[in-house]
Amino acid sequence: MLALIGRRLAQLPVILAIIYTLTLTLAWAVPGNPLENPSGRRPPEAVVEAMKRQYNLHSFPAFYISYIKSVSGLKYLGDWRSGRLEMDRRAAIDAGQAPPVRRVFDFGPSLKNPDWRVNQILAGSLPVSMTLGLAAILIALVIGLGAGVVGAIRPNSLMDVSTLMVAMLGISLPSFVIGTGMVLVFPVWLGWGKIGGWGQLSNMILPAITLSLPFAAYIARLTRMGMLEHLRADFIRTARAKGLPESKVLFKHALKNAFLPVLSYLGPAAAMAMTGSFVVEKVFGVPGMGQHFVNGVLNKDLFLIIGVVLVYATILILFNLAVDVLYRWVDPRIE
Repeated sequence: MLALIGRRLAQLPVILAIIYTLTLTLAWAVPGNPLENPSGRRPPEAVVEAMKRQYNLHSFPAFYISYIKSVSGLKYLGDWRSGRLEMDRRAAIDAGQAPPVRRVFDFGPSLKNPDWRVNQILAGSLPVSMTLGLAAILIALVIGLGAGVVGAIRPNSLMDVSTLMVAMLGISLPSFVIGTGMVLVFPVWLGWGKIGGWGQLSNMILPAITLSLPFAAYIARLTRMGMLEHLRADFIRTARAKGLPESKVLFKHALKNAFLPVLSYLGPAAAMAMTGSFVVEKVFGVPGMGQHFVNGVLNKDLFLIIGVVLVYATILILFNLAVDVLYRWVDPRIE
């Protein structure tokens, strides 16, 4: 187990380096200049050139190398070893200013929001997206497991057909369609729930349900198929022959084994729910990472785009690793 964890963690920097290279290449190829504002005042050409040199935007190799040093902590380590960190701190104190805040893993400044660092934006928005994603996964588990068990107990019944139809709708409909429908029905027509903002339960309910429906549909299908397979198994017949209560047969024996495929799906599903809620956050006005990523793409804010992608990729890799560990813990027979 420890060998698996160590091997996967050793692969993490390599995977992130590949993702960083691909992301920067695609973002750099997008036309436009993030330092200019076509709808507002156009800065002087000398100012634009100075800012390009400051942020290494004049050269792809220069930006690539400088950013990877900054985000990996190599620049911080070099400045610490050379004593530059202490020199900058003392210079700021002598000038009567607050010492500069230096971060080990520095994602750089936001080109469209010069008063904010990407680290600050991520620190404020990541907990929102994580909370929304966790709530969506919990709702999906409750709905999916319940619908899957009910469908497996009475296959081809009205309840089973109804849950399958709802599952297909949840899988087929895009999030923006479900989200728009939820907004129209509940806050607009019925006056239930709120749109925009964060910090209250009423702000979370509708976006969490909207985000959970596709995952709940997959969990329901996986649970139903697994339950149908294991309810026909010999060990279930043996458990019933011993006189065990039906509830114990269903939940302790059948559902425990049918849950393994669901568990393997929960890793990428949880990561997608916590990091892939771009559309849902935009529809409901949730101040999460999704909105910042969309704005970063529209404004070609390279630092913000790369920072969000690297954080998302790290979460996805770590969640997949956690599921692999849990999978072996639940069923030690798996190599």
